Amino acid sequence: MKYIEQIIKILKKKYPNAKIALNFGNLFQLLVAVVLSAQCTDVRVNKITPALFKKFPDAKAFAKAKIGDLEKMIYSTGFYKNKARNIKAAAEKIVKDFGEKLPDNMDRLLGLPGIARKSANVILEAGFGKVEGITVDTHVCRVSGMLGLVDKKLSKSKNAVKIERILMKKVPRKDWGIFPHLLVFHGRQICVARRPKCGMCPLNEICPSASV
Repeated sequence: MKYIEQIIKILKKKYPNAKIALNFGNLFQLLVAVVLSAQCTDVRVNKITPALFKKFPDAKAFAKAKIGDLEKMIYSTGFYKNKARNIKAAAEKIVKDFGEKLPDNMDRLLGLPGIARKSANVILEAGFGKVEGITVDTHVCRVSGMLGLVDKKLSKSKNAVKIERILMKKVPRKDWGIFPHLLVFHGRQICVARRPKCGMCPLNEICPSASV
């Protein structure tokens, strides 16, 4: 069995419920949660979104929101000024150009303020069930480097675009959607940044970075 297929098989067994951890009630709320998750934990985002989504339930409401109100409510997620500005601008564009409906293709999503390829991949997969690439966040960068799927120097550089291109060539297309979820779960629970728990890792017999 190919190395990458071994990894996927083992991690699927370890994390059968691997999926997006962000909470949302509709597609625009998904976009907002994804924007807020940049440089912030999903746990923190999920703490502030219930009140945020109660006050601003959809794109139309966010488009009419006052920047100051948004900034105050999302302050704890960090980079709140940029995030508030991008969320409001994205809402305005969606209301004006797309009839209040979130676009369901990569090019149009990338045209929205605050949405880069990583965010677009998450939105397409979680919101529309479409997989056009592999979502690469900090966990995917680090764990793919530890597993030898990409060069460790590249993984530390966190060049998501380059890492995604490499992974798309190695990971079977049918697993593009689940693969990042598996690495995220693994990165949070076992292959943690400061001290990987190699002794309890189900991949320790095949991982080139295993310390046991």
